[in-house]
Amino acid sequence: MSSTNELDRAVTQQLADHDLRYTTGRRAVVAGLRRAGGPVTLPELLEMSDDLAQSSAYRNLSLLEEAGVVRRLSHGGDHSLYELSEALTEHHHHLICESCGSVADVVFDDAVEQALAVALAALQRSDGFVAAHHNLDVYGHCANCA
Repeated sequence: MSSTNELDRAVTQQLADHDLRYTTGRRAVVAGLRRAGGPVTLPELLEMSDDLAQSSAYRNLSLLEEAGVVRRLSHGGDHSLYELSEALTEHHHHLICESCGSVADVVFDDAVEQALAVALAALQRSDGFVAAHHNLDVYGHCANCA
């Protein structure tokens, strides 16, 4: 989404499709996730946003996740990470540091995405599995921990 207005319109529609309203608290969560620009934990989100209370932020994150506005990432750390869903941002993957737990978004170029699509199509043919979409998480060590 290129603008806050476009994002708000898309979120409003997605929530309406699930019989939910785009309340002030949900707007604050979405705005915080947009400002974060990548996956963040609830404590990080609360630290970045003065207008969020922990109890309502957790409840709103859960409802936003159910409505497909937010994606929760669980990579074995102490806290789940949250980000805006790809339907509202762009298709991307994650680089996950096994030492410090940082998670960075990465967008592959078209050639890499096409190679993944070819590999998934071959998997479909051999196993009869029908892939709807993919997410790739790459585990290793970030530049700070390497």
